Amino acid sequence: MRTAPTILHLDMDAFFASVEQASKPSLRGKAVVVGGLGPRGVVATASYEARVFGVHSAMPMGQARRLAPNAAYLVPRFPLYKSISERVMELLRALSPLVEPLSLDEAFVDLEAGGVAWDEPSARLAGIKLRADIRAVTGLTGSVGLAASKMLAKIASEAAKPDGLVVIEPGTERAMLGPMSVRTLPGVGPATGDHLRRAGITTVEEIVEAGEDELVRLLGKAHGHGLYAMALARDDRPVVAERETKSVSVEDTYDVDIHDRTRVGLEVQRLAERCVRRLRAAGLSGRTIVLKVRRYDFSTLTRSETLRGPTDDPAVIREAAARLLDSVDTTGGVRLLGVGVSGLADYTQEDLFAQAAGERAVAQGPVEEHATAEAAEEQPSLAERRWPAGHDVRHTEFGHGWVQGSGLGRVTVRFETPDSEPGRVRTFRVDDPDLEAADPLPLVLRGPDGGGRVPGAGPQAVSSVPASLPKSWSGSGGGAATSRP
Repeated sequence: MRTAPTILHLDMDAFFASVEQASKPSLRGKAVVVGGLGPRGVVATASYEARVFGVHSAMPMGQARRLAPNAAYLVPRFPLYKSISERVMELLRALSPLVEPLSLDEAFVDLEAGGVAWDEPSARLAGIKLRADIRAVTGLTGSVGLAASKMLAKIASEAAKPDGLVVIEPGTERAMLGPMSVRTLPGVGPATGDHLRRAGITTVEEIVEAGEDELVRLLGKAHGHGLYAMALARDDRPVVAERETKSVSVEDTYDVDIHDRTRVGLEVQRLAERCVRRLRAAGLSGRTIVLKVRRYDFSTLTRSETLRGPTDDPAVIREAAARLLDSVDTTGGVRLLGVGVSGLADYTQEDLFAQAAGERAVAQGPVEEHATAEAAEEQPSLAERRWPAGHDVRHTEFGHGWVQGSGLGRVTVRFETPDSEPGRVRTFRVDDPDLEAADPLPLVLRGPDGGGRVPGAGPQAVSSVPASLPKSWSGSGGGAATSRP
């Protein structure tokens, strides 16, 4: 196990919400919530201003609205978030060939493998430079944790939030972990945490005191051994540059339960088609088809069928999904449907195509008709389809803006850009010919010299280790200590 803090964990600060604030001057410093806005929507990300009111990710959107009724509620702009994430990952890969992305806004980096860090001072300098580069390239902030292992680096980045850097110095790990909650350790979720609590174990130090044999008795051999090792700050997991994709899947949650069996079947066919598009975009095929059904009472059923070999044939996957649906009782209504493919490979089994050959000529016609009917059936109102809250628009007279809201045949737009002052608000008919959807504007402007300038940015905020944390945790300097809400 290495001793130098050369494992870096980057976590972008309230990523989706921060992108929205950076692109919308009127929302800077305000509570912003990004997620599904329907009756069953959930929060994807909340800004730190919204977290003060208790709003957090994965919370039902209805609950978030009750806690923070005056926040701005926006529909995600995933293509924009992905493009910014790609810029951040490019910066990480410039540091090391070993970069392990966990999501759009989070990744581990092995700095030693890239030759950019070999001890605490060099690792700190790499972290400081990375944060500055991210700010220059994206206009956003990220928090960095540095430690000798992945587990500790992630704990450090959590302590650094928002907009900070924390280094866990070698030799201080056990003392730092001891008073922390058992939930701090990877693999300890609510169920395991409750199980340990009932046994009188609530802190990491109490895990160590209980001993390895007791952990194995409580949690089983594999989990007990692993948890005891992590409580001793032992984590030898390497940073893995390429994570093997285990499955490809798509799912939809419906605002209103679907009761009609024919409609359920059409939805499954549509999801199968989407799943195939994702498979082919990734250059993959698979041999196990999985259907997921969440019913009106929140019970969730999964059914699977394994084929003779991998395929990316849409007819084969549609037909397998339909057979799986035949075995599921949807009486009472369906609130979620999903189709997935696992057992992935980068080739297809050609003889599988024969499975659908006899039926394809018959099936292909109805499927095309279904697609047409489906498009008409799924068409929401023009306001909902064309003007999702937070998305970009352009007016021939007033220029670029974003949708504040729509309804009753009207759409309200605030006209501003990332580099402007907070803009004025105007309301139009939803079918106004001068108003159209637009692409997002860049968050960072490039000057004549090629350098970046962050729109609306003042001096970069710096956060160091909160006073409540052990003194052995070394935070970034230069600013007053702040703690994460």
